[in-house]
Amino acid sequence: MVNPNRSYMTRSQAEVAQLDEGLRSYMLRVYNYMSLGVAFTGAIAMLVAMNPAMVQALSGGLFWVLFIGILGLGWFAPKVMMTKSVGAAQACFWAYAALWGALMGPMFYAYLAVDPMLIPQAFFITAGTFAGMSLLGYTTKKNLAPMGAFLAMATIGLLIALLVNVFFIQSLGFELFLSIGVVLVFSGLTAYETQQIKNMYYETDGAEVQTRKSIFGAFMLYGAFVVMFIHILNLLAILRGE
Repeated sequence: MVNPNRSYMTRSQAEVAQLDEGLRSYMLRVYNYMSLGVAFTGAIAMLVAMNPAMVQALSGGLFWVLFIGILGLGWFAPKVMMTKSVGAAQACFWAYAALWGALMGPMFYAYLAVDPMLIPQAFFITAGTFAGMSLLGYTTKKNLAPMGAFLAMATIGLLIALLVNVFFIQSLGFELFLSIGVVLVFSGLTAYETQQIKNMYYETDGAEVQTRKSIFGAFMLYGAFVVMFIHILNLLAILRGE
């Protein structure tokens, strides 16, 4: 005699397995895009760092043009990625990564002159922190949405405080405190954003929608990684007394 419950359970298990496989493939695309973006940013930053003329050009007023460009693209790119074509989404992502690379070039130039090992040390610390927090966001059953609003407000507050310190206070101790705060906040953002990216996945999405969502997810995680890296690098330099 055939057990109807057995047939139902087998079908349900197959559906769950298919959903899990689709989700894993989707998240893998997110991390692949993000990793390529980080590598692209690093290549541009090193290219700039090896060219003193470019470093000098980007250390002046052009620095703030790039900074404003990053803020503007960070605001408008998500809308483009979620509503326009895959090509438009990719253009925004790679432009964002290129702007960050150009902005970080003078920083790489300065730190390479002090200690070439600072950059790889900061990268591996950032990678370890990012991996741990992203894994937490992916695996936790707890809803992290309530912390999203707090982290967003904390990010705005830290940005304002960083600008105040650059233009008015110029305190090394305050800079150290702010960098620690940035690393903590963006570690939390990594977990929160990973969960949000995971929750955006729907098995019924078409191939183009899933691709745009994966680019958008990579864009979110890329920003958290780069900001953490910059401030971990800054922390290492301050602790060295540089």
